[in-house]
Amino acid sequence: MSKRGTAVVTGASSGIGEVYAQRLAARGYDLILVARRKDRLEKIAAALQSRFAIRAETIVADLAQEAGLAEVVRKISDDASITLLVNNAGIAVIGPVSQTSAAATHNMIAVNITALTALTMAVLPAFIARNAGTIVNIGSVAGFAPFAFVPIYGPTKAYVRQFTQSLQQELQATGIRVQLVSPASTVTEGFESLGIPPSVLDPATLMTAENCVDAALEGLDNGELNTAPSLHDENLLHQFEETSTKLLMATQTGQPAPRYLLK
Repeated sequence: MSKRGTAVVTGASSGIGEVYAQRLAARGYDLILVARRKDRLEKIAAALQSRFAIRAETIVADLAQEAGLAEVVRKISDDASITLLVNNAGIAVIGPVSQTSAAATHNMIAVNITALTALTMAVLPAFIARNAGTIVNIGSVAGFAPFAFVPIYGPTKAYVRQFTQSLQQELQATGIRVQLVSPASTVTEGFESLGIPPSVLDPATLMTAENCVDAALEGLDNGELNTAPSLHDENLLHQFEETSTKLLMATQTGQPAPRYLLK
């Protein structure tokens, strides 16, 4: 086993997940790579094993399906070598809610919310037992505020944000690290699958997957809890978090606000 242990990366067959696999292999982690595309996944694993002195295992699974998720949960629950989980797998569908199919909605919720939660909970017992481990949950800036372009995807990422931050509070006195990464528009195959070639987008708004992951890992190394790779003014992030907390605390009264008192 690698001295750094094993890193699990979901959605590892392309984009951000593939870059995480590359960067973590370079850091000396053994890998468990999870994705649906067997040929692509095995090719990536073989290349990383050849390039670095690490072991790369693959699990071909569709996390939108109960059987696929159950297989991955079982595997990572039983593997004591796991020290890092990167919940990167995600599904996005664009278009109005009224024009989004039930199947597409189910898959977004299943992968972005259910799978991320289940995989996090699968590694937690071992992490807690040894008071060490790292969880990286990939959210999105679409989780900060409603965005009509992705009216279902955005709320699933809002869940990722709140779930991760709640977990951070729960584990703050432990040796377990939990990082939320919130990318903005990133050049991946996801745009093509949505029917949006990156060429039609403003290049100034697009970040490469390499830059996104490198920034996220730098944030992790620096102890950041919430990393937004493309946000230059980090004060905005702090203000957002502070305002959200103030709003929550301001509701803690048993009396209706004066504006609701009936005459």
